[in-house]
Amino acid sequence: MAYLEIKGATKSFGNFTALNGVDVSVERGEFFTLLGPSGCGKTTLLRAIAGFNDLTSGDITVDGADLRRVPPHQRDIGMVFQDYAVFPHLSVFDNVAFGLKPRKVPAAEIRTRVAAALAAVHLEKLADRLPAAMSGGQQQRIGLARAMVINPRLLLMDEPLSNLDAKLRIELREEIRDIQKQVGIATIYVTHDQEEALAISDRICVMSAGHIEQIGTPQQIYGNPQTRFVAEFVGTLNRLAPGAATDTLVAGLGVKNAALWAIRPERLALAAPGEAGVAGTVTRYTYLGREAHVHVETAVGNLAVQVANPGMAAVSAVGDAVTLRLDPASLLAFDADGKRIGAEP
Repeated sequence: MAYLEIKGATKSFGNFTALNGVDVSVERGEFFTLLGPSGCGKTTLLRAIAGFNDLTSGDITVDGADLRRVPPHQRDIGMVFQDYAVFPHLSVFDNVAFGLKPRKVPAAEIRTRVAAALAAVHLEKLADRLPAAMSGGQQQRIGLARAMVINPRLLLMDEPLSNLDAKLRIELREEIRDIQKQVGIATIYVTHDQEEALAISDRICVMSAGHIEQIGTPQQIYGNPQTRFVAEFVGTLNRLAPGAATDTLVAGLGVKNAALWAIRPERLALAAPGEAGVAGTVTRYTYLGREAHVHVETAVGNLAVQVANPGMAAVSAVGDAVTLRLDPASLLAFDADGKRIGAEP
């Protein structure tokens, strides 16, 4: 039995169904991410685990115990919020110690546990400071330390990095991942940021319109998407235009009933002069430092090509004639219902 088990989770708000029969299992110590667009149900599911709103139907158990029968304040769950949720009038130390006092933890143990939590988030030298004098990243570290210091059964994080700038998000997500592995707490993390999910998760649950599209490792989610939604939401996808040119390209693959053919940008390459491939014309070139994106109009559609290490000079100029190297085995086929054809289970 998994550490956290969610079975048949359904939540309705009037005529709106936010969760529709969701089944999720999370192992002890696992970093499990709920990923999806706004309104997909990920935060509703997280709040149901925390007890902030009850399910309409379904079961939630932790370590075999029924969690739905336990009041929120007794669930022994640590929560990190999007908006930091620190107490501005309390010092960093008192913010972190806040959850220990109602649990009647002895003062000496409070000092020890708070010191350890602050050290884990690199705030041990700022214990006496007020949050107002600290950056957003430091305030979020306070929230993380406060959630961990109670030694919770579960750690829940609801978009904790969305209010930070891009560079700080990358730095803090790596710290969160390292800390989580050190303490070994099963963690449920909510985000709409695909890159963030891929970078920190043991497994990812991609959600859409209240149901689960796919659960798997980051490599499985990106490299072996089971549905068109997953393929398009996690990463970038080139959709091949229907027509004779595409039919000729895929003719030897033996796939029937494909409503859509697609390919990832990194699976395409600019061919060397004289090399065979798909002919086209450059319509846009975007230089991003470590990579460049070249958009090419071809007989099978307008395709984006991801070029690694493009160097100082532009690879191509708008209007240039180029040839794309395309391996048909890298193509993804989807049926009319958006299910992947030929996907590995």
